[in-house]
Amino acid sequence: MKTLVPILGDQLSPGIASLRDANPADTVVLMMEVAEETTYVRHHKQKIAYILSAMRHHADALAAAGWTVDYVRLDDPDSSGSFTGEIARAVARHGPDRIVVTEAGEWRVVAMIDGWETVFGIPVEIRADDRFVCDHAEFDAWASARKQLTMEFFYRDMRRKTGLLMDGKTPAGDRWNFDKDNRKPAKGDLFMPRPHAFAPDATTRDVLALVAERFADHPGSLDGFDYAVTAADAERQAAYFMTHALPQFGDFEDAMLTGERHLWHSILSPYINSGLLDPLDLCRRAEAEYRAGRAPLNSVEGYIRQIIGWREYMRGIYWREGPDYVTRNFLDHHRRLPGWYWTGATDMHCLREAIGQTLATAHAHHIQRLMVTGNFALLIGADPAEVHRWYLEVYIDAYEWVELPNTLGMSQFGDGGLLGSKPYISSGAYIDRMSDYCGTCRYDVKRRTGEDACPFNALYWHFLARHEDRLGGNMRLRMPYSTWAKQSEQSRNETLTHAETFLQALDSAGDDGY
Repeated sequence: MKTLVPILGDQLSPGIASLRDANPADTVVLMMEVAEETTYVRHHKQKIAYILSAMRHHADALAAAGWTVDYVRLDDPDSSGSFTGEIARAVARHGPDRIVVTEAGEWRVVAMIDGWETVFGIPVEIRADDRFVCDHAEFDAWASARKQLTMEFFYRDMRRKTGLLMDGKTPAGDRWNFDKDNRKPAKGDLFMPRPHAFAPDATTRDVLALVAERFADHPGSLDGFDYAVTAADAERQAAYFMTHALPQFGDFEDAMLTGERHLWHSILSPYINSGLLDPLDLCRRAEAEYRAGRAPLNSVEGYIRQIIGWREYMRGIYWREGPDYVTRNFLDHHRRLPGWYWTGATDMHCLREAIGQTLATAHAHHIQRLMVTGNFALLIGADPAEVHRWYLEVYIDAYEWVELPNTLGMSQFGDGGLLGSKPYISSGAYIDRMSDYCGTCRYDVKRRTGEDACPFNALYWHFLARHEDRLGGNMRLRMPYSTWAKQSEQSRNETLTHAETFLQALDSAGDDGY
């Protein structure tokens, strides 16, 4: 029986479920670079280059391991440009008796795969993606048993299930969460770890040339592309992180510094989300560093929580809430993102740093995303669907199943509190506390109104005032609403007028981006 096994661009794991019991003698592995996947949003040039190069290297590794690989390149003149079209051409070429595929990570691709059996008239076996700790049924059962979903309680269950950082039935250190220990600002450090830079090989250089020619109008730059594109190189970066960055990752995971793109972050999320690295293996290795006394508990717990807590929780929410999750807009926000989200050309230093880094590298760490670019978008009332598209476009690790809940739910409060119990908003004070950005900004972080006042300050209070009917009863916002109520009427009016003037100027600029 001949089997056709399609491998998608985020399934670059040698042990992927669809290949696990396959016989190389009667199996054809199909890998497809399709135009539809590169353009359904305007992906960052480095994101496209990374995925295509990683796919080509993975195909070479499969072939070296004895698999028959049918690889369709983006510039193949006969390419149909879609997954279903390429499956049709492969069925005609190889005459398989069945198709075996690992479930897709996004709703739109699932819809395609679900139609294949009818379209091609041969059996299609769709296997669960068991690279995750929690499957769909388990998450649905967990969520259905609760009136309110809280990531922290899900995370604790995942700790119990995996045994990670557990001493019997008790969490290591007698605490589940050390997040309060992980909010230290950082200072420049000559000994700060620097992630490996991987020089493009011939395969990657070919991809870079293709992307430069075909996607010249997409966001971002290809200059300095140095990501790992093989499992071996991704493993080199993982080993480096465990030894050199993990020990201080926890302390400074929320910190931001001008000109420092990575600090103590792992830079492993692109490799995890595309399949080059095993997330559970990384968690076990991080735990081993703690058990051996080489990394403190707050760092290791914080890292593990990002993977088996937030990452798994985002996936659960994505699949449970369904394809219409993207349309939710609880706060009724409809403003366009400023055009400088695609250029970084703004006088606000924090946004210039975060966006500039994003355009240069297709990467920014979670606080830059949540409390700088996301915070500003929420405060100005940007349309959450547009914010979602921007994040999906510009970040190398952004796949909809993990990016959409993080952006629309956590960052933009578009689901009204399903995912997070309050909007993630702040004035300039938070950014000043966690970074050195404000020290060289043309705006004064201490001022709320006036020409040189930090825009975040008035926008923060304007957001609270205009949404008091929706958010005034939120217990986690009780203190800021109480503070707002105690201010004089004149002070409140001046603040609101300043914010409205800023928003009008933003709208009148007319630079709506791409």
